[in-house]
Amino acid sequence: MPFVAWVTVIIGALIIVAAAVGLFRVVLHLRVVDRTLEQVVGGVQVIAERTSTVPTVVPSVNASLKPVRDFTEAI
Repeated sequence: MPFVAWVTVIIGALIIVAAAVGLFRVVLHLRVVDRTLEQVVGGVQVIAERTSTVPTVVPSVNASLKPVRDFTEAI
């Protein structure tokens, strides 16, 4: 093979290696972003659970206060 062909092959290989390294770095960054987003979603779910609406608790509170209501109605 002539010298020019070897130079072309080497330059092509360097370009491919540089592109592969760049893509590998992108994959690593995307994995970090994925972990961060999982943590954010988990935090949002915790906030949603802690700020749930009152109607889910009201029946049990009313049941607990029934003796008090009965007593006040008797007075």
